[in-house]
Amino acid sequence: MNPNPQAGADVAAADAPPRSHPRAFEPVTLVLTIVLSVLGALIGIVLITSLGVSPNTAVIGALVAMLIGRIPVGVLTRMRSQHRQNLVQSAISGSTFAAANSLLTPIAVPFALGRDDLVWPMLGGAVIGLAVDSWVLYRVFDSKLLPATGSWPAGIAAAETIKAGDTGGRKAAILGAGAVIGFVGALFKLPTSAAGVGFLGNIWALAMFGVGLTVGQYAPEFGFDLGARHVPHGLMIGAGLVALTQALLLMRTKKGGAKGAVNGAGAAEGPAADGPDADGGLTVQAPQLRRGLLEGMGLFVCGAIVVAIAGGVIGKLSLPALVGWVLLAGVAAIVHQLIVGLAAMHSGWFPAFAVTLIFLIIGLVLHIPTVPLALLVGYTASTGPAFADLGYDFKAGWLLRRDAAPWRPFEIEGRRQQYLAQLVGFGVALVVVAVAWKTFFQDGKVPPVAEVYVTTIKTGLEPGTMTTMLLWAIPGALVQLLGGPSRQMGVLLATGLLVATPQAGWMVLGALVVRQLYTLWRRRGITDAQARKESDEQAENDLSLVGAGLVAGSSLNDVGQLTKAL
Repeated sequence: MNPNPQAGADVAAADAPPRSHPRAFEPVTLVLTIVLSVLGALIGIVLITSLGVSPNTAVIGALVAMLIGRIPVGVLTRMRSQHRQNLVQSAISGSTFAAANSLLTPIAVPFALGRDDLVWPMLGGAVIGLAVDSWVLYRVFDSKLLPATGSWPAGIAAAETIKAGDTGGRKAAILGAGAVIGFVGALFKLPTSAAGVGFLGNIWALAMFGVGLTVGQYAPEFGFDLGARHVPHGLMIGAGLVALTQALLLMRTKKGGAKGAVNGAGAAEGPAADGPDADGGLTVQAPQLRRGLLEGMGLFVCGAIVVAIAGGVIGKLSLPALVGWVLLAGVAAIVHQLIVGLAAMHSGWFPAFAVTLIFLIIGLVLHIPTVPLALLVGYTASTGPAFADLGYDFKAGWLLRRDAAPWRPFEIEGRRQQYLAQLVGFGVALVVVAVAWKTFFQDGKVPPVAEVYVTTIKTGLEPGTMTTMLLWAIPGALVQLLGGPSRQMGVLLATGLLVATPQAGWMVLGALVVRQLYTLWRRRGITDAQARKESDEQAENDLSLVGAGLVAGSSLNDVGQLTKAL
């Protein structure tokens, strides 16, 4: 006889397919979200100030939620729901990136410049940048520009971790083995997350990423320091301009493409729409993509006006210069978030520091005064990372919701609840940063990237820097144009050159080779076309689990660096 029939009923309810998506503001979910968001924010600011990195804590959030769901105590068993675990992991990862990248790093720029009085105005601007950043991604995720079918490696890792914890079996064993290898490899300073990324996503995009990583690592040994000569930055300028043009083209509505009713979330109605693979699987069509990006641009410009007023930029620039500053800040913010988002979607890495540095260099070329330039850099830096992280979390949720019926209403509602959960994480991150920044900064714990920005502002540019960047923008544009918007080859090549993590290139390229060999090995002796297709799909599923495990294991190691930082 069950000594606790209510607990058994709760477990059964948690295991049953939900009729509607769980809510972000349910008491148990909300309390756990807030507690873990505090933890995520603290992890983020400690690691960004001590080691210069901000780890993805989504896997940690998922594991904690799973463990709490196994406690046979009343309402806690509700956390056995994969969708509630998804809400919690969304919030903790959001609070980590928001605190470290979107809030603390921007306010560190005026502080490192010696202008403590501008910290609070900059924090206000960073909050606006973070809010608009997440709002735009919420509006345009699962469009042709940023499809849910994209790689989003960290999202796959989070989803597979949650599913493995729930179902166990062969998938859990493969994922677990990958996680162990990823964790152990990271302990020995190997970028195992890069190998994991190699098993996920578009082969062409990842090949260019791997080439960029490898060239960036070994070029200095041949006396050619690419970073010092701003070659990767030039490539990113060219690739980024073409990528933005491609994004604008994707915003067009094709003739006849508007037929049929479309609901407020951009989902077509009717039987054919009931499934993630129907109608291309997109829940956001071209009109919604266009509206979301235009709204984002307008809101970023409004945020720049607020920063100009609060930061005293108005008194330092003439009216034409002020208008130019506001427009540049708005454009920089949305361009930064899109390039960072595209790179993160394909590679799992985002060159936020490098892209911000590009706009810093543009500001120096335009002779923007020191304080307005510092505020421009801080405002730009506040966008991008949260945009990318929310994409990871939406990808995880999309994978977990694929079997729902009816699918589209459940997917749209689940995405909305994830967005609300992330807003809770952002709110917690803001409180933590507002309380803790002074203690950290006065102890000399300032994010290293902020100090690089300030040093660059003070020292200026070497002669010919902009000319070099513009020359290298040409091949960057050509590579991006060749690959098209679905591969983002130019952006990924520049990303690899910019991050240039030791041995990461070999990890990515090696994983691509293993991926091809394993696929061919599974095909051996199969002549039927349909059977070969099924074999290839199974190979991709197996390797996706391995890749997700490697990314998850590396993320656990990153979080474990907290002990070193303390």
